[in-house]
Amino acid sequence: MTVRGGLAVTLVLSCSWAAGCGSPGLVPVVLETEPAAENQLQLTENKDVDILFVIDNSGSMGAEQANLAANFGAFIEVLEANDVEANYRIGITTTDNGNSWCPPGSTTPEAGNLVLSSCRERLGDFIFNNGEEDVSDLACNDICTLDAAALEIQPTLTQDDANPKPRPWLERIEGFTNIPAGTSTFDAFRCFGPQGINGCGFESPLESMYLALTRARNPDEDSYGFMRSSALLAVVFVTDEADCSYNKSWASIFEPDGNQVFWADPADMFPSSAVCWNAGVDCVGDPSGYDSCDPVDKDVDGDPTTDPSDAVLHPLSRYVAQLGDIEQDKQALNAESEVIVALIGGVQPDGSLVYADVGDSDPAFQHDFGIGPGCTGPLGEAAAPPARLRDFTNSFTPDNLHSICATDYTGALEAIADQIRSKIIPACYYKCGADTNPDTELIDAICEVEQDVPGFGVRDVPECLRDAVGAYAVDPASGSYVMPSTEDEVCFAARTDVGGQSDDALDDIAEYCVDLGANVEFQLAYAAGVLPPSGASTVASCVVSAEPAVDCPELN
Repeated sequence: MTVRGGLAVTLVLSCSWAAGCGSPGLVPVVLETEPAAENQLQLTENKDVDILFVIDNSGSMGAEQANLAANFGAFIEVLEANDVEANYRIGITTTDNGNSWCPPGSTTPEAGNLVLSSCRERLGDFIFNNGEEDVSDLACNDICTLDAAALEIQPTLTQDDANPKPRPWLERIEGFTNIPAGTSTFDAFRCFGPQGINGCGFESPLESMYLALTRARNPDEDSYGFMRSSALLAVVFVTDEADCSYNKSWASIFEPDGNQVFWADPADMFPSSAVCWNAGVDCVGDPSGYDSCDPVDKDVDGDPTTDPSDAVLHPLSRYVAQLGDIEQDKQALNAESEVIVALIGGVQPDGSLVYADVGDSDPAFQHDFGIGPGCTGPLGEAAAPPARLRDFTNSFTPDNLHSICATDYTGALEAIADQIRSKIIPACYYKCGADTNPDTELIDAICEVEQDVPGFGVRDVPECLRDAVGAYAVDPASGSYVMPSTEDEVCFAARTDVGGQSDDALDDIAEYCVDLGANVEFQLAYAAGVLPPSGASTVASCVVSAEPAVDCPELN
């Protein structure tokens, strides 16, 4: 490839995916100065992220769901920021996997199915305890302001299905969403996120995650294709109780005629959530402030067991292995890929954990949950502390624990989104691009791009369309780049705006690149409905500065 007016520098952006890249990034980027091989540099970029929210829909979760939905904009703002521009999918399921005390008809166990329907279409889900608890206004009507037309899910493709159809998740990929024009993901989540309060009170968030991710790999499921092969995976649990992911072979632990060793009181007519705590956690130290409370596998008689099939609650190893295998598969394509896990649960607002029996000071809570509150909200709403969910979260993303008792989840959602941000690295050009037109405010970088598509060969990639003043044109439908012609499927942008010389955000180079001293950042954009080709590699060459020490003094 030849470049006008100076030394050619080659930037290789490659992606090797099972069925398509899905973003302008998510690619190993190799920067090399020809012909010296020792000048090769490599970084890994990943802009695709699949996010699964597992939301507690039991009777105590009305205010918490309202809080999550109302503050969700903070999460989206991070994902859509200029230096992130994530290509994201958001799936939602509940903690309801059913129980003999939660018969079908009294609840609607999702068992990992993704839920994507407006809360206004299921207001009955927001009424609990024979109408004594009604949060339909608090957790839905006061938050969701969109009608059915504004929430109609648009047909999309996946890596595994070339037939467009509505999918049970929200997505924004290459600036295009699967919701109607004019509807933001934030506003849509305010309607889709609240799950109601009539779900089973024996919450199984870990099993719900397990089933949701298993379904996403099953071609017979509606959620098939939710997980992209090379995308980051983030799992966010939102619950105010302990995990009760029980092995249904041992459902007798909930039955009055079964072994009641885990019951708060064997004389009770029905079990409380204390069964979940007692069946999966042991504490040591002074009960008024335990030294620690840790997960333990117990058999039906309450004795510790090393046989997973004898454990009444599924061992944590079941869930760690599942995410570990998914992470390993992703790392086979991209060595930097990983799984992110977060919990909004019974954690103190400062992130600390409290484990204590409350006994006579709050006998009802002790009886119902087997332990005292891990935190208490401003209206007195209390949450059980996590033990199994704490250890599971720490297995993948240490200390990514946030308080469900907080008055505002903005901080928690920003922190979780920042974990995703930290794994998304822009495609900075690690050589100093030459300004070929000093008379303009922006650096006028001259670059050429080719893409090698396996099975099809090499094609030239045109530059995305610029407007009359030289800024990148904006597609009004997506807010993203414009293909130079209707026949083009992909175009590139060489972003160079550091100080806001242009009013166009599409020109802005990511702060990450600026901090490294780079003056050019590459973006690939695909036309609506076009999936990036599997295994494609893209090579970009730019004219470089003859005086890099002057033009890019901070570039290392």
